[in-house]
Amino acid sequence: MSRHRNAPPPEAAVLSLRVDLPQGRIGPGKVALLEAIGREGSISAAGRAMGMSYKRAWDLVDTLNQMLAEPVVAATPGGVGGGGAALTPAGEALIRDYRLLEAAAEEAAAGYLASLAARMKG
Repeated sequence: MSRHRNAPPPEAAVLSLRVDLPQGRIGPGKVALLEAIGREGSISAAGRAMGMSYKRAWDLVDTLNQMLAEPVVAATPGGVGGGGAALTPAGEALIRDYRLLEAAAEEAAAGYLASLAARMKG
């Protein structure tokens, strides 16, 4: 069960997964941003929904687009009709693969997390 960086502390132990590749890091924040872009249809709206500036959101998208063989987001420039952004098939695949990896890691770690949590105060 992943959680957003600004979320309240969990009631139980939670595993946070990041993947460090030679090209860079993929973790819960970048994946959540991609999911928000998919919902909102815009980088700026996704950034606002996540409490980050447009520049920060754009920089994260640009980082991902530079890391992968294919762009994860396709942006259309603003103007009279307004701009927008959409996930590419590569972006959708990245989200899917990360969430599947996250679920597998959480399942594998469940017993260890419970054991760690049992040793904590309170």
